[in-house]
Amino acid sequence: MAKHIFVTGGVVSSVGKGIIAASLGRLLKSRGLEVVLQKLDPYLNVDPSIMSPFQHGEVFVTDDGAEADLDLGHYERFIDVNLTEAATVTAGSIYQSLIARERAGDFGGGTVQVVPHLTNEIKDRVYALAKDSGADVVITEIGGTVGDIESLPFVEALRQMRYELGPGNSCHVHATLLPYITASSELKTKPTQHSVQTLRGLGLHPDFIVCRSEHEIHEDEIAKISLFCDVPKDHVIAALDVPTIYEVPLGLREQNFDLAVAQTLGLEVGESQLEEWENYIKTTKDLSDTVRIAMVGKYVTLPDAYLSVIEALKHSGVHHNHRIEIGWIDSETLSPEQVKAALSKGDFDGILAPGNFGVDHWEGKIAAAQFARENNIPYLGICLGMQAALIDFARNVAGLTDANSVEFDKNTPHPLIISNENGEAGSNRSAIRLGAHTEKLTENTLVAAAYAQDAVEERHRNHYEINTDYRDKLEDAGLVISAVSDDEQYIEAIELADHPWFVGTQAHIEYKSRPTKPAPLIRDFIGAAIDKKAS
Repeated sequence: MAKHIFVTGGVVSSVGKGIIAASLGRLLKSRGLEVVLQKLDPYLNVDPSIMSPFQHGEVFVTDDGAEADLDLGHYERFIDVNLTEAATVTAGSIYQSLIARERAGDFGGGTVQVVPHLTNEIKDRVYALAKDSGADVVITEIGGTVGDIESLPFVEALRQMRYELGPGNSCHVHATLLPYITASSELKTKPTQHSVQTLRGLGLHPDFIVCRSEHEIHEDEIAKISLFCDVPKDHVIAALDVPTIYEVPLGLREQNFDLAVAQTLGLEVGESQLEEWENYIKTTKDLSDTVRIAMVGKYVTLPDAYLSVIEALKHSGVHHNHRIEIGWIDSETLSPEQVKAALSKGDFDGILAPGNFGVDHWEGKIAAAQFARENNIPYLGICLGMQAALIDFARNVAGLTDANSVEFDKNTPHPLIISNENGEAGSNRSAIRLGAHTEKLTENTLVAAAYAQDAVEERHRNHYEINTDYRDKLEDAGLVISAVSDDEQYIEAIELADHPWFVGTQAHIEYKSRPTKPAPLIRDFIGAAIDKKAS
């Protein structure tokens, strides 16, 4: 039977529960255990697919096509496991399932209640992941903050599970913030005490308290938390701010957090094998050279909207022993001429155009692709960034002056980008190609060289696709089709033969990047940017 670890948060939201859960998963995996992580989100959206990136950050996509919270990206990057739809649960999906069952008469006309029906549904999702994954340890994070009204059914489900699982089969990690009062130059433990008091009122007692802080936590403060929260002193763990999130596991290991958790769960573990991870951190700290990348996008005021892209750039930078400096270019508020001016003044070594939605940014993205093409600057277009590059090529090289995407101009005489009529019905109510799909790579191309194989699987989140009716005309003008879907229905990647490095990919290649295994195309893009800088 799998052992269960539950992670909750107190005092404030965004306290770092996801990074703490992912770090604990990394540590336990390094000791030989099979680990899987799961996020329970109390919000009533069925999933984040149509939530604003400005509010929620990026939507992460799994191999099986689940659209999920960005914390799943952290989970995958830390434990190097491809998660599934079972790893993401929202209150909206729970209620949707219950109401569908009630309408179908599954409850025999009985009253459907929060307890036991809603809590049973939550527990079933957690137990199902444990069974289907076959993992030794399941780490389940509950979003939000303990005490929130919307979190109560999830906390109650957790309480019931701890009773059902029995002693030694689960443990509870509670993450809190220790605020620093500048006027008195001291950390305050009282909010943590009140948070634990709230938990106790709900029938839960944490086994571990992980304390987030910008300042060193002293022994007397740990002793106070231990005394008033009834937790052993060695189970009060400090999680201080560090330069990169990938250092968090090392700080937790120094306090024997993973060993204490394993002991609480009665798990036998081996020696910690984190050499590769430690080497990555060491390299990160030793970086002295910098490469400048222009990120041309819509959501530049909230970097979390491009979180996986940013992390993938960092992974590739470390691979090449370079620090990544990102220059944000707002393609929504700047005119195409202003985008080109910003790129010209920025002296960037590479230009990356990621995906996003909405029309206002579109011409700015096309201008960025044109600037990169005409000035021989390494360019990587992801999803919509690829489509922007294609429109620039069609208009300015292939002679299709009024070419456009039907997403932004339904009456364009040259619909280069068309709706995905063959896709699955997505949660945002339109056809969409989601999850991992196989791509066949064209020999002797930049894309094939990056992957060093004939076919790959990459994840997609595409509502619109390249119109294959224009393939011959584009290729005649010099465009290289460097990848197609395995059934040859979709064009997956393009590049330019007469350019140092210019690639567009329909896939969201950033999702599968790992700290020690960077995404191949992003890795080679950074390599090309470094070569440009050197020349």
